[in-house]
Amino acid sequence: MRLTNVLYNRAIDIRSSTIRYMSQTPSFASPATGRPFIKMHGLRNHFVIVDARIDDYAPSVEEVVRICDPKTGVGADQLIVIEPSLSVDAFMRIINVDGREVEACGNATRCVAWLLLEESALDRVVLETIAGHIACTRSGEREVSCEMGRVSMDWQMIPLSREVDTCHVDYTAGPLSDGIALNVGNPHIVFFVDDINAIDIESLAPGIQQDPLFPEQVNVGIAELLAADHLRSKVYERAAGLTTACGSGACVAAYAALARGLTDHRRIKVSMPAGDVMIDIDDDGVATMTGPVEYCFSGFL
Repeated sequence: MRLTNVLYNRAIDIRSSTIRYMSQTPSFASPATGRPFIKMHGLRNHFVIVDARIDDYAPSVEEVVRICDPKTGVGADQLIVIEPSLSVDAFMRIINVDGREVEACGNATRCVAWLLLEESALDRVVLETIAGHIACTRSGEREVSCEMGRVSMDWQMIPLSREVDTCHVDYTAGPLSDGIALNVGNPHIVFFVDDINAIDIESLAPGIQQDPLFPEQVNVGIAELLAADHLRSKVYERAAGLTTACGSGACVAAYAALARGLTDHRRIKVSMPAGDVMIDIDDDGVATMTGPVEYCFSGFL
């Protein structure tokens, strides 16, 4: 059954990793109209997902803002549009709450991949994004592994406005210094700290993001090494602010620990405020993230 049909249903009941359609609606409900959507979250990172593989969907900035605002719309950290792809299973468009399209989001990738895996009854799908292709596999009940791509520390790829040592960025913001600049489809800077809870990232990150060193702004992360195979991470994202979980941020934090020589483990658990993901870094620097997804509800815009 195509995801389009799933979206048109009033609710989805997930039991034993299957989708059962519920056709009955309350007697006081008005007839459903508008474009269908599914609301999902990955570690409390919330998404409104729209299937546009058959019917084109190009929302205006005003529409995106309204949809993502919990006071005026559905409420989400990002709007995700699934579009047709000429080469792989689907194209995933990721739109921030300010209407700006961004390159990557690990938590959204897992959610969209899970929907397509359920739709196709396969164990592997490939998503296309503006940052490249992402292979995704079913790894458990409502758990997905995503090959997020090769992590780059090339200053031009991140991008930065000038050449610097990306493993030791000469930049200071309050207690944060000596960051690592990386890109895994989107730009990040990671600062290792002794006590992650002692850092007020919400007050520090906006100034870092606006610095001319980062022409496309940057996701600001802080990380604390708990053990050789365990990190704690917080990320302040572009446009979204402080998040309970950032999948791409978890990938770059694990890679940064390896690059700095803080660990030699290539499989690292990354704990975030909303929960944990497992990050595997292969010999070529490709990061694979494994984590959970959850269905919230469906409706019509």
